Amino acid sequence: MKVFRDLAWFFKQEKKAYLSGIFMLFLVAILQLLPPRVIGIVADEIGARTLTLGKLGLWIAVLIVAGLLMYVFRYYWRIYIFGASVKLARILRTRLYEHFTKMSSHFYQRKRIGDLMAHATNDIQAIQQTAGSGVLTLVDSLLTGGFVIIAMATTISWKLTLIALLPMPIIALLTNWYGTKLHARFKKAQEAFSFLNDKTQESISGIKVIKTFGQEKEDINDFKKLSDEVVEKNIAVAKVDSLYDPTISACVGISFFLSIGFGAKFVLDGSITLGDLIAFNTYLGLLIWPMLAFGWFFNIVERGSASYDRVSRLLNEKIDIKDHEHAIIESPKGNIEVNIAKFCYPDNEKTVLKNIKFTLGQGKTLGIVGKTGAGKTSLLKLLLREFEGYEGEIRIGGKEIKEYRLNALRKAFGYVPQEHFLFSASIKENIAFAKPDASEEEIHLAAKIAAVHDDILGFAEGYDTVVGERGVSLSGGQKQRISIARAILLNPEILILDDSLSAVDAKTEETILASLKENRQGKTTIITAHRLSAIQHADLIIVLDEGKIAQQGVHKTLMKEDGWYKDMYLHQQLEALVEHGG
Repeated sequence: MKVFRDLAWFFKQEKKAYLSGIFMLFLVAILQLLPPRVIGIVADEIGARTLTLGKLGLWIAVLIVAGLLMYVFRYYWRIYIFGASVKLARILRTRLYEHFTKMSSHFYQRKRIGDLMAHATNDIQAIQQTAGSGVLTLVDSLLTGGFVIIAMATTISWKLTLIALLPMPIIALLTNWYGTKLHARFKKAQEAFSFLNDKTQESISGIKVIKTFGQEKEDINDFKKLSDEVVEKNIAVAKVDSLYDPTISACVGISFFLSIGFGAKFVLDGSITLGDLIAFNTYLGLLIWPMLAFGWFFNIVERGSASYDRVSRLLNEKIDIKDHEHAIIESPKGNIEVNIAKFCYPDNEKTVLKNIKFTLGQGKTLGIVGKTGAGKTSLLKLLLREFEGYEGEIRIGGKEIKEYRLNALRKAFGYVPQEHFLFSASIKENIAFAKPDASEEEIHLAAKIAAVHDDILGFAEGYDTVVGERGVSLSGGQKQRISIARAILLNPEILILDDSLSAVDAKTEETILASLKENRQGKTTIITAHRLSAIQHADLIIVLDEGKIAQQGVHKTLMKEDGWYKDMYLHQQLEALVEHGG
């Protein structure tokens, strides 16, 4: 019953709907008492030969009216109770989604996408069942069972009622024990499903890699293994679940045996009439549903409880990056000042950045270069405030970035990450993702600056071409340039290209950089690259090595120094010369 305490906030919020639904159930429970009593009365009148056609018609009319009223009331309690449970699913799903959008990169490094999807689907569905079918079975079984027992005891025989209900404690004890077992097993079943969901999502996303390396058979075997585990865990749930009905059916059978045996004796004694015994056993038949409902109720509640615990743990995950009180709502502008003494990723003691200090004037271009793993992307993540916890400060326009609201800070940036993500929509919609109201002229201009306009016009449907999930129908260079166009369309104060020209040739790279220089006068640009030709025009170049600044300056200055930059530039120039037949 813990899950009902946990959901008390929702029941309070939707009390009007639940009270209306319960009231309808109350009326149905009362009306259900009429048919057995009418059957008993008619049976006694048949036995006494006093039943007339008029009386029979009256009793039939009573049954018809009762049936129609129950039909109407059952229709409305479904709308009230099940409708409210759908609202709960919507609220929890929305909370989860909003929570996901607030979480930092560290959260997604720790969590599997498939697992998060399972929380938002299977777990939410189980909680919805608890707030819908769970409430229904609890209230209906208590009302129906309670009224039936009262009717049996007060209108027929309280002694026979007590005898017939002797198996009840057995049902209560066993269903409670089954519920405890079910909770633990269902939790494991949900976790197994999460793993399977994650595997499916990962395999479909990486199908090209799997096929390229010829790992289809191995991947199928891995999937089969996880699928078998899901089946195994769910069978374990089913083994406990399947005990409810036989247990309750056996107890109900004992109740019928006792009621018929002792009821026959009471009829012979004259304590009750034959019609009373018939009515009693009809009432007892009505008790089958409440008894079965209790078993079903424990099943639903234990599933819902396990799922609510999983969802609650997820919602209770700490949000790492929060807005400070009285945070600045305007987007930042001005010089960028970076002074980072030390930075380590959460749960990792390895120093990623150390003694990083530089100033970039507003409207200038910064180039960041270095070996793979030197800390280039880590520096950008701190600038975007994806991570905190570093020693030092980062300022834009003289104010520390923590002083700005997160939304305001990120509105100042146009970010093109290393891993380009395109949505399963048209090219036009992908470019206008962050500015849906952009005109066609604006979209075309952004595409021209990113040197992808001509490629798009070459497609059969031009800008209306649907790119497929994650841009599967495009080449790497096309995806990269569409991502650049998406960032350029915003005309951001600070444009970040994180190794975003790696998939284009040198000529296209030169075209894009020239267009950016022409169209972004007075705007700041930050470029990380492995190909030094992409940053040699920059107003400031920093060379990172193992998280520290090894060299700093402009291209001309760095070429006069002996160091990594000069060696790499000459090496790349030689490579380019050889490629062109030199």
